[in-house]
Amino acid sequence: LMRSEVDGGAYLALGFAPSVWGLRTAAVAGKRAASWVQGRSLPEKVGWSASPRRKVAAAKRRCCARCAPRTAASVMAASSAKNVEAAAVTAKSEAVEAQDADDGMRANFIKTIVKHDLESGKHASIMTRFPPEPNGYLHLGHAKSICLNFGLAQEFGGMTNLRFDDTNPETEDDEYVRAITRDVHWLAGAEALQGDAPWAAVTHSSDWFEQMYTLAEILILQGDAYIDELPPEELKQMRGTLTEPGVDSPYRSRPIEESLDLFRRMRAGEFEDGAMVLRAKIDMSSSNMNLRDPALYRIKKNAGPHQRTGSTWCIYPMYDYAHVLSDAFERITHSLCTLEFEQHRALYDWILDVLEKPRPAGLAHDVHVPARPRQIEFSRLNQQYTVLSKRKLIKLVEEGHVQGWDDPRMPTISGMRRRGYPPAALRLFAERVGISKADNNIDMTVLEDCVREELNHSAPRAFATIKPIKLVITNWPAGKVETFEMPVHPLRPELGTRSLEFSGELFIDHTDFALEPPPKYFRLAPGRRVRLKFAYVVECDEVVYEDESEHQKIKELRCSYLPETRAGNTPEGMKKVKGIIQWLSCSHSAPATVRVYDRLFSAPAPGSATGNFLDDLNQNSLVELPCMVEPAVAAACGAHVRAQSGENAPKTSFQFERIGYFCPDDDCSSGHIVLNRVVTLKDTWGKIAAKSAQ
Repeated sequence: LMRSEVDGGAYLALGFAPSVWGLRTAAVAGKRAASWVQGRSLPEKVGWSASPRRKVAAAKRRCCARCAPRTAASVMAASSAKNVEAAAVTAKSEAVEAQDADDGMRANFIKTIVKHDLESGKHASIMTRFPPEPNGYLHLGHAKSICLNFGLAQEFGGMTNLRFDDTNPETEDDEYVRAITRDVHWLAGAEALQGDAPWAAVTHSSDWFEQMYTLAEILILQGDAYIDELPPEELKQMRGTLTEPGVDSPYRSRPIEESLDLFRRMRAGEFEDGAMVLRAKIDMSSSNMNLRDPALYRIKKNAGPHQRTGSTWCIYPMYDYAHVLSDAFERITHSLCTLEFEQHRALYDWILDVLEKPRPAGLAHDVHVPARPRQIEFSRLNQQYTVLSKRKLIKLVEEGHVQGWDDPRMPTISGMRRRGYPPAALRLFAERVGISKADNNIDMTVLEDCVREELNHSAPRAFATIKPIKLVITNWPAGKVETFEMPVHPLRPELGTRSLEFSGELFIDHTDFALEPPPKYFRLAPGRRVRLKFAYVVECDEVVYEDESEHQKIKELRCSYLPETRAGNTPEGMKKVKGIIQWLSCSHSAPATVRVYDRLFSAPAPGSATGNFLDDLNQNSLVELPCMVEPAVAAACGAHVRAQSGENAPKTSFQFERIGYFCPDDDCSSGHIVLNRVVTLKDTWGKIAAKSAQ
């Protein structure tokens, strides 16, 4: 053990790195150092003997992105630690977890539980489930749960069910069922929508309605449930508060035979909505509000037909009751929920306990609980500049603030798929935010970086000019067309090359020309030279305006080219040109509309200032601009249009060099190319311009 009195150990611990470098179990007051050092070499350009503040900052910049999300909570814990030995024990625990961090899913407490259950023989294999309610589209928070449930099963050789918790016919719809099925297949499937479905089975809570009803009758016969006829307002009032116990209902002592008769008549449809409920008989004085005789069944005669069972049922189980029994009937081993269900776990276990206990004589029945699942909770995902509340998302859609559930600005999986996010990027995001019980508020840049990282590897490069400016080469031979070969992807030579035609009339991007260039601007300007990428150096000789008297709107730029500078050549004695810009031949490019998406909200926590999240809507979250694109992009849009008749439409994203990543939108047609900006590039010039403006 290392013993040291430290102040703000989260930072000072990095100073001890040489002492623990190479150790598999390090005892340092500050888990960030322990987890950062494990299995990683020290930064080559960082010293450790002097100027600790600057060198620690340099070390932090070099700390791998994969470590950062996992160790953020560790930094907070270590910096407040009073006992160095306690911090060392915690650091050692994380170091042990780090040993298998690169073996499948990154280490987390749920993975540790599963691994122990398998090694101890408690389970021969694992069974998980992803249980959405079909009352809306899935969003980014669901993506984290999908990756966790399917990822654990895949890593440990288990299976996962896609289960629809369809216990409320008022809010459920077949549209949501189809959308959820498509989203889960796209995200969890090995080949997105192209491959086999990733689940073992698609199930529904309604598959077990008959068995749930039978077990509810058994609860009544055992004296563990009763029919309550109190109005909903009185039921709520008599439950008590967090500081005051509840009050027993006058119906709590109702005879078993009477409750059983009323329950059967409820099923027969003799009573109206709200007339009575079936309640569990637990403890009205419990400190856990969920154990104060919670409702198990309610009447829903006026809810309309159920999207699967039609009008067969007019009573429906409450979520807590249906959830645990569906898990048991499907033999789920690990029921993974977000932390809002932590206080519900006591009810989850109570239902299993009372249904597993020996039944009195005369209650023998062939419906039993076949398995004992374990509920485990983890923190839900919170993200800045968006909302992940289904109620708020519904409001955005129904009030027309967005163009539907799959609007590319929405945090829904459908919206992100339409925008062009690859499923691998969402899986990488889920891996980086990690699994814990700690509250989190993830910056949008974390997700955007994951998208960039994936697309940087997979997206072919292309030229495009947004708000194009015409460039005429005055000394270019009339009618001459040259062809230039350029790589499809500069880091993946196996993808080959692409060809672009070059002529005397070109388009350049509007950001690549400035009448009055600021300092450090190396692109085209009057009297300046610039290289057209892979082609020639040109010099701007004249600016022609639409109206020569006003000098406002540029009609074209007249330039001359240097023939000896072809394909990157710089003649001896000629000063090297710093600026390189992209271009497109006017007669060999296609017009398109690009949709430039920004964050849907302008505030990190929408509604935090006024209480109304709609007040923080970003009015500039969508801007449409004219664009010219190279033929390969037009061809990809055509392929997307042809495939749109099915749900497996391919998405080919492109990196428009120095602009961003773009992909075809579903609004593409045979005569109209529409492209979505998926995510920006890291814009060095934008930072320089912002700094200059300050």
